[in-house]
Amino acid sequence: MKYRTIGTDPAHRREVSVLALGAMLFGSLTDEKTSFAVLDRYVEAGGNFIDTSDNYAFWTDGGQGGHSEELLGRWRRSRGVGDEIVIATKLGARPLAPGTSYTDNPEGLSAKVIREAAERSRDRLGTEKLGLLYAHIDDPTVPQRETVEAFGELVAEGTVGLLGVSNQAVWRVERARALAAAAGLPGYEVLQYQHSHLRPRSDVPSDLFPDGTLGHAGPELLGYLRAEPALTLVAYSPLLAGAYVRADKPLPPDYDHPGTPARLAVLREIARETGATVNQVVLAWQIGAELPVVPLAGASSVAQLEENLAAVDLELTGDQRARLDAAH
Repeated sequence: MKYRTIGTDPAHRREVSVLALGAMLFGSLTDEKTSFAVLDRYVEAGGNFIDTSDNYAFWTDGGQGGHSEELLGRWRRSRGVGDEIVIATKLGARPLAPGTSYTDNPEGLSAKVIREAAERSRDRLGTEKLGLLYAHIDDPTVPQRETVEAFGELVAEGTVGLLGVSNQAVWRVERARALAAAAGLPGYEVLQYQHSHLRPRSDVPSDLFPDGTLGHAGPELLGYLRAEPALTLVAYSPLLAGAYVRADKPLPPDYDHPGTPARLAVLREIARETGATVNQVVLAWQIGAELPVVPLAGASSVAQLEENLAAVDLELTGDQRARLDAAH
């Protein structure tokens, strides 16, 4: 395994594996025995960066989530896992009532919610301190200063280590970080956005993003990260839920545009050259990029995890990287 530092404060920064494990479906669509086997193998391979959320996976049963955190708590207790494993979780997008969603009834980012939701996550996970806590989605109904101060209080109290943000406009992220800096408070240091080799259209509206997606690491966010090298990009859905390699998993509609075939072609070409899978090429391209990315990949079997782990040691040549970057 290889490792990367996240965070800047010596009191809270951590060395995490360059491949993060997504636990979104653990305890719901992925049963406990399989989830435990995947977690055990990930840790055996040197992995120490696991990602979840307080709302995972509410859509599987129409509830409010908590399945993933609860399973991770049972796994931690049964294995005697301590803070050597960094478990990142998120708040803000848990539905307030069963049968609703984060698009119509989210918990939001008020000071009260942040404190109470973080406490519930700690209870479910069975830990006194959350290694990394994200604002899962934006909440324009709450003043950003209130959100920033509430997160800062948790860090000051020692119940949270690092702070992160996901699915927010870049200007909102920068404003929150500026407010934190002006107040002498810790700010967001880990940014979790969707990122893969294929590039989606960003102008397709949705219930959460009526003006087009804010959840993808597009050129504005990547430029921001280049200007702020202390920040870390964690890439969710790097393998597009299996769509690169599975005929039964078509690419999402956002990828139906003229740039996709050329990037798919070069991925397949380099997979043939290296003897690796397309998935492994995608992950290796992210891990070794000039602007480093920590891919966050889920696995519903140990075999899937093994494929992902092998990507850590896949070294792409400069020519291969240039071709991957240039395809459009």
